[in-house]
Amino acid sequence: MAHKLKIIPLGGLNEIGKNITLYEYNGDIIIVDSGLAFPDEEMYGVDLVIPDFTYLAEHKKKVRAVFLTHGHEDHIGSIPYLMRVIDAPIYCTQLTAGLVELKLAEHKLLSKVELHRVQPRDVIEAGVFSVEFIAVNHSIADSCALAIKTPLGTVVQTGDFKIDTTPIDGKMIDLTRFGELGNEGVLMLLSDSTNVERPGMAMSERMVGESFRSIFKDCDKRIIVASFASNVHRIQQIIDAAVENGRKVAVSGRSMENILNLGLELGHIRVNPECLIDISDVDRYNKKKLCIITTGSQGEPMSALARMASDNHKQVEISSGDLVIFSSSPIPGNEKTVYHLVNELFKKGAEVIYERLADVHVSGHACREELKMMLALTKPKYFMPVHGEYRHLASHANLAKTCGIPKNNIFISEIGRILEVNKDGNAKLGGTVASGKVLVDGLGIGDVGSVVLRDRKLLSQDGIIVVAFSLSDVDGSILAGPDIITRGFVYAKEAEPIIAQLKDQAIRTVESCSLGRGHDWASIKNELRASLSSFLYKQTRRSPMILPVLMGISDQDYTW
Repeated sequence: MAHKLKIIPLGGLNEIGKNITLYEYNGDIIIVDSGLAFPDEEMYGVDLVIPDFTYLAEHKKKVRAVFLTHGHEDHIGSIPYLMRVIDAPIYCTQLTAGLVELKLAEHKLLSKVELHRVQPRDVIEAGVFSVEFIAVNHSIADSCALAIKTPLGTVVQTGDFKIDTTPIDGKMIDLTRFGELGNEGVLMLLSDSTNVERPGMAMSERMVGESFRSIFKDCDKRIIVASFASNVHRIQQIIDAAVENGRKVAVSGRSMENILNLGLELGHIRVNPECLIDISDVDRYNKKKLCIITTGSQGEPMSALARMASDNHKQVEISSGDLVIFSSSPIPGNEKTVYHLVNELFKKGAEVIYERLADVHVSGHACREELKMMLALTKPKYFMPVHGEYRHLASHANLAKTCGIPKNNIFISEIGRILEVNKDGNAKLGGTVASGKVLVDGLGIGDVGSVVLRDRKLLSQDGIIVVAFSLSDVDGSILAGPDIITRGFVYAKEAEPIIAQLKDQAIRTVESCSLGRGHDWASIKNELRASLSSFLYKQTRRSPMILPVLMGISDQDYTW
């Protein structure tokens, strides 16, 4: 049987988040990225969403290495969970490695994982694969694309990228290397589709710095800036604007503090130590000479900015003397949460600036002209759009057609679907592997499924009613009850008439079930649940969760 190259995305297609792609040839597998997604509004109580690692668990002896393109949560967030399943080294750049170390340490896995730091243009051998890191621009430093050389040809996976001709650190995307690879021959390109609907090119990060300087120059208020903690170049520009205008800088939020320390250590952030102060010391300085950089740009309820707005922050309380800047745009799905926080800040009397009012954020993802340039430079035989919802993938596929890629050479795939390339270099979509979403709730991994989510949804909508009986062990007759407890159904006093009817209905149901059935508790519970649900829906048009509780008691043990 001829060996085939298999490209298997386990996440990142038809969704934003939990990016992970497998490359398999013969007995070797390498993994590119291992991200997470955040729960949507239907996932009640869920903390995180990670990929399904079943296929990797079944083939863990084949896994040779993990390669990370950059340090965003949707690309590294599930690393601690992945490393419980496999045993393989991780390769990534300096900042990404620092962020991964923090995650592994938090999960007490740091000593068990082999983590290697690399530089752009470094080449790593992993089984039959040879992987080269290529510098790209993105909204986090040390981002890279990967050129994966396989026995059947070279695959280029861009990771998240943009083309910034004036980057803050002076390190422009390595377009030369992409062009060289294109001349050598690229079998397939997997490219970021996030901003394919936006025309032109993404703005340079320096545009944000100019906006900050303009805002800071004439401001006579305390300035609080919310941003993604991982965007060290954004943090550098905020610090530069503050220092130029004689302001001291403090940071708030654990992730922001971690990134600041890591950025200073790696040289991505440069500042005179005298300009930085601890958040606990802000009351000692004139508010007009302060700048606070904080987490909370996505409206997270427990973030530092949200706690400031709700007066739950130990050191900072928002007032009319504050200017709050949201240096970010809402992640799809977070709009409602973000604008709720914006409204709360306005209610506190603060002045608020967000993306719609000023150029205080630029995207880290390539727009249409940049995507076309990547296609033109690499000249791939085959193309698979990745990193986006279906509309993004479809739009990117159409864009590729305009760049000369034949329709039959473009693959819009889905999570778990295998893209196969045979020895003759012909590609086609094949079968599927185990894939999907694994929900993390507290310390539980995967123990919250569709049934639990359905129950949580039901509880959130119509509440719960507990119906408790004491029944005879001998014949199932009622010895005591029913006791009825409601939560989230109706207010107690208003419920008295319906509760009285509910008791009568419950008694009739149990009595009818007990005749000739002895103590068939499961049958009685099912009848109670069905009877009371039907009754309540007819009376109230509501469907609360019905939880029957039956206690079997021996007649001789029962005392009145």
